[in-house]
Amino acid sequence: MAEKQTEISQLGEFGLIDRLTEGLEKVNDSTDTAVGDDCAILRYPEDRDILVTTDLLLENVHFDLTYVPLKHLGYKAAVVNFSDVCAMNGTPRQITVSLGISKRFTVEHIEELYAGIRIACQYYNVDIVGGDTCASNQGLVISITCIGDAPKGTAVKRSGAHDTDLICVSGDLGAAYMGLQLLEREKVASAGQTDFQPDFAGKEYLVERQLKPEARLDIVKALHEKGIRPTSMIDVSDGLSSELLHLCKESHCGCRVYEDRIPIDYQTAVMAEELNMNLVTAALNGGEDYELLFTVPLTDHDRVKEIEGIKVIGYITKPELGSALITRDGGEITLKAQGWNPLAE
Repeated sequence: MAEKQTEISQLGEFGLIDRLTEGLEKVNDSTDTAVGDDCAILRYPEDRDILVTTDLLLENVHFDLTYVPLKHLGYKAAVVNFSDVCAMNGTPRQITVSLGISKRFTVEHIEELYAGIRIACQYYNVDIVGGDTCASNQGLVISITCIGDAPKGTAVKRSGAHDTDLICVSGDLGAAYMGLQLLEREKVASAGQTDFQPDFAGKEYLVERQLKPEARLDIVKALHEKGIRPTSMIDVSDGLSSELLHLCKESHCGCRVYEDRIPIDYQTAVMAEELNMNLVTAALNGGEDYELLFTVPLTDHDRVKEIEGIKVIGYITKPELGSALITRDGGEITLKAQGWNPLAE
């Protein structure tokens, strides 16, 4: 027998908020007052720079609940904000969570979503300090604001890359995009079937990369430990090519990236072949990997190579040389921003 579902109207806005935030405990010294007042109170020491980011996720634009479990969605919604703070060489500390909820969702649905958010916060030691809920006529809307910090003067912008700097990336690329293609394929295959079982055998990593990404706070910590401060940094949310061009635009420079140095997982390669897709194109333009793309001075080469999970994929050039991919046969292809555009129709 299915569990009884509770209409949100039975609890009301404040009853729902109380239920979602019950038992939250503060883990950061900078969190003075969290949920329960009109505003949170944060107290950061003077030797820290404060970082703030926000992200908006809309149902059927950024996620499809046909194949995205609510708990995974909550986790991912939090992590993509943590990733933005990591991309500034910082540490996430607090978030606020605002939800637009349509009538088809019950209290239990929203508890499942919030469970994912809470798991992410527990794993990354982040406090939930506030938010809002409202009725929505357009499905589920999730807006999260994240506050983080970095030692004063150590936050890294997109605008600091210099000629001859090395271009580095963490992890591997293209897996999240291939995971999305796999989920979409299985969604189409399941149409009209009541007992359909999706086939993810041998491709679990791709599905996990799409549904449960991680913020690379471990890379930020490793860079700190090695005494390396990147000259520029961004996270790979819209695709490697787009992010490279963002760095080059803000830093007024060009770049050269080597095709054979782009890190790609075996499952990603297998899936690309199965779908008859160009593997490098998927890695360049897929997006949602949430890896860190950054530049370091040439003098940091040996130290950065010692950090597990980081690969040097190219170098920064003078702006007049433009931005290009160096192919396996030594040719050059101009990089274009072909990653996902949230404002495209």
